[in-house]
Amino acid sequence: MFSASQLSEEQKEQIKGWVADGAQLADVQKHLVEDFGFSVTYMDTRFLSLDLDLQFISEVEEVVEKEAEDLEITSPVPHLAADGDIPSPAPAAPQEGGFHPVTATVDTVARPGAMVSGTVSFSDGEKGRWMIDEMGRPSIDPDTPGYQPVESDLVDFQNKLRDLLEGH
Repeated sequence: MFSASQLSEEQKEQIKGWVADGAQLADVQKHLVEDFGFSVTYMDTRFLSLDLDLQFISEVEEVVEKEAEDLEITSPVPHLAADGDIPSPAPAAPQEGGFHPVTATVDTVARPGAMVSGTVSFSDGEKGRWMIDEMGRPSIDPDTPGYQPVESDLVDFQNKLRDLLEGH
């Protein structure tokens, strides 16, 4: 069995650098084999990540961070109306079939091949199943073949999912 004690301090720092650059668990395993010559299993790599307290950036986090970078903030303070009141935001326009908030649930028992799974309902009433597989990759399987949720629904779903998973 492989352990962190078999690594030099320089190797540990290099591994942390790979993760900071976006490497996932499978990438770290590949680097350990190719760059350092260690023969490690996926489970060895997982234990190593716990020993080194590696903080992997999930694909969902990367998408959210990228979207946040792309947002252009024009004014940090809302403009005041003539009477000095701050205007309330306009309500969201209802989607076809009426407006529904995005909701998500977590399955008690994850689907086969998933670390965690559940259901999602989008603002237009479309539903689907979501999962995060054993490699940490998220996916959504809509009930309607070819359905693509609007971007704002995906952001709402990601936020709801993050809240649900932090509670687990």
